[in-house]
Amino acid sequence: MRKHRGQMSESKAMAVLLTLAGGFQDAYSYNCRGRVFANAQTGNIVLLGQNIAEGNWSVAARYVVPLASFFLGVYLASRIHVHCREGRRFHWRQLVLMAEMVLLIAAGFLPQSLNMEANAMMSFACAMQVAGFRSFNGLPSATTMCIGNMRSAAELLCSYHVTGEKEERRKSIHYFAVILIFAVGAAVGALSAIRLGERAIWIAAALLCAGFVLMFVKEEKI
Repeated sequence: MRKHRGQMSESKAMAVLLTLAGGFQDAYSYNCRGRVFANAQTGNIVLLGQNIAEGNWSVAARYVVPLASFFLGVYLASRIHVHCREGRRFHWRQLVLMAEMVLLIAAGFLPQSLNMEANAMMSFACAMQVAGFRSFNGLPSATTMCIGNMRSAAELLCSYHVTGEKEERRKSIHYFAVILIFAVGAAVGALSAIRLGERAIWIAAALLCAGFVLMFVKEEKI
């Protein structure tokens, strides 16, 4: 069988780095930036609705900002894909990672009095990651949230038990592994936020930097 070159942006190693960073960011934003989720926008929508219902308008505003930032982040990543997909020096996904790193590093400098701005930066960065990295090891996967991965893991496990197809089991294990890695990232993010404070987010930026460098390598596939 002949080997060909694949793109490391969809490799297992990249999935590990980005999923660790995704879990880290959510735990960091919740523990260090005013109980707001950088990634889990569903949670922000629930908290937005709850505070509007209770008449807590100033608190509700904290959740509007990350939601709007997430929308804009997806939009920008999509524009980068359209206009920079033929780039020779950098892969378009590397440009996405560079933008994410800049935002996370900048967020680490912001004090607690600027939590809203920090959450906006992180939600924007998360959205770019969501839009730029959607598939790993040949399977659609999310690196910043778990609900879709949980659904896929359960469906594939059920399919394996019904059909006995080992490939279905392999795919299910892939999703369970992604969920576990996300949880590890969240645990590290929570501990880091408690011990290091605002600058803990630079750890997530370092993970993204590792992914950026990794993409200069071409993965060999059968």
